[in-house]
Amino acid sequence: MTRHSLALADDHELVARGLATLLAPHHDVVAVVHSGAELLGCLERTRVDCVLLDVSMPGQSGLDVLPELHRRWPELKILMLTMHADRVLAEAALGLGAAGYVPKDAALPELLGAIDAVCTGRHYLSPLVPRHTDRTSMHALHPALCSLTPQQERILLLLGEGLSSAAIAKEIGLSESTVTFHRANLRRKLGIETELGLNRFAVLMRSAVAERGAP
Repeated sequence: MTRHSLALADDHELVARGLATLLAPHHDVVAVVHSGAELLGCLERTRVDCVLLDVSMPGQSGLDVLPELHRRWPELKILMLTMHADRVLAEAALGLGAAGYVPKDAALPELLGAIDAVCTGRHYLSPLVPRHTDRTSMHALHPALCSLTPQQERILLLLGEGLSSAAIAKEIGLSESTVTFHRANLRRKLGIETELGLNRFAVLMRSAVAERGAP
């Protein structure tokens, strides 16, 4: 098996360091970071073959940072390594440019095989990911989602459907200025700087929580 250079992005220090230790005999782990922002800064300085990217991270989720990685480094191989063995989440990640998706409870031989697969131009979806799923928790996408009120969650879902602030206000019986206020609070809580970023995240979230086959 060819050695590849890897960057690990995981917000849990012990998990990341333990994983680096396991992979070191097989690959060159050149960077360990704990957020999407750290990962982007690292990749500006260091070239790697593959990123092992967690889904749930502070500031930006792995799904949120994926489009930026794909845009800036189109040849970079990205393997999602996450605690969430969820089909919808896996399909969303692959659709955003990830080359593979592996749950963290996979055995080391499977992870090594997945790294080899994506680094040689193939896609990999772990057999541990179920073929079908009904729903996945919103909170899998971003830890800060736990802090949202039910009304903020609803506004975020409606944003994901493409509704404007005026349309959302009409839908849930609020004033447009109140919806605008909630949107600003959503950006603050989720660590998203722009309205475009909020809209993109809302679309990803709605895709991940919707029941399969639902409109």
